[in-house]
Amino acid sequence: MSPDAQPIPLLTPYKMGSFNLSHRVVLAPLTRQRSYNNVPQPHAILYYSQRSSPGGFLIAEATGISDTAQGYKDAPGIWTKEQVEAWKPIVDAVHAEGGIFFCQIWHVGRVSNTSFQPNGQAPISSSDKPLQSVKYSNGVEASEFSPPRRLRTDEIPHIINDFRLAARNAMEAGFDGVEIHGAHGYLIDQFLKDEVNDRTDKYGGSLENRCRFALEIVEAVSNEIGAGRVGIRLSPFANYAECGDSNPERLGIYMANALNKYGILYCHMVEPRMKTVGEKVECHNSLLPMRKAYRGTFLVAGGYDRDDGNEAIAENKADLVVYGRHFLANPDLPKRFELNAPLNKYNRDTFFISDPVIGYTDYSFLESEESTQAS
Repeated sequence: MSPDAQPIPLLTPYKMGSFNLSHRVVLAPLTRQRSYNNVPQPHAILYYSQRSSPGGFLIAEATGISDTAQGYKDAPGIWTKEQVEAWKPIVDAVHAEGGIFFCQIWHVGRVSNTSFQPNGQAPISSSDKPLQSVKYSNGVEASEFSPPRRLRTDEIPHIINDFRLAARNAMEAGFDGVEIHGAHGYLIDQFLKDEVNDRTDKYGGSLENRCRFALEIVEAVSNEIGAGRVGIRLSPFANYAECGDSNPERLGIYMANALNKYGILYCHMVEPRMKTVGEKVECHNSLLPMRKAYRGTFLVAGGYDRDDGNEAIAENKADLVVYGRHFLANPDLPKRFELNAPLNKYNRDTFFISDPVIGYTDYSFLESEESTQAS
């Protein structure tokens, strides 16, 4: 870069709490379904280390908090000793590259099937409303959503405790912190959104009551590992898994304000233009009211490319920008953004296959492309 050149906003440093980031390009939590029998595998060492850089921030794929949290074949967990030990070399590899690594902890709730549940029991949710969709959207063959069982009020503290223990396990595995998955129609979102939550106890009805479960998880996790190591992902505008809300902007602003009480490290919001999987639509709604309400680091995700990512940082719409599919297909995405280099195209057909290489660690780096062209 010449002395007169303007710095690329996405490539400017940022201090996130106690973490010094060298750039603002974040790896999104991406389910890849290559953790056989819910145990992270050695091939994830290469996958995550490829996408690491000194001072870069990575969020691990959604990781189950318990044996009832499952709904996807070969998604990782962090509730057993074996899983914790399996994560350790993966985390070590990211740290060896200078990366900062958070574990996204989740519970799928009703987005599941009895075959994933202990003893073939019904999946749990805020409600007993079944999903109307016939099959999973991620290619799990012949898996239909099973009717869920409404959690009793006295059971909810046990689920909150599972999140707390998962956060503790993540720290034992060496992660720098955790991101609570409160988005995309999974269990926490099933409490937040009035399209699903039809409860009449203290966890349902009013907006305050619907947000209670999420905030009690935030409090429990923060008390366990420290608020400076906790983030949360929210998608108030999304309708994933038939989980929409009648007033998503009000929900998002309420949560942004409520989170300030706990002083957590960051809030990670999904753009309203991202409505369902793979669909980017024009939308007049905005995350700006949430950005203004929340006092910590604000992350945005949802179909960003280089140009609108730079715009989001330059116009102070966000502190960090989260990239999924582009980072999946371009392990050196920050370098490509720096050079404004062409991007590899992602192959959606290989997102969720079980192969440890194809569509996983075989995407090319700029250096390898240049050497191939030279020869």
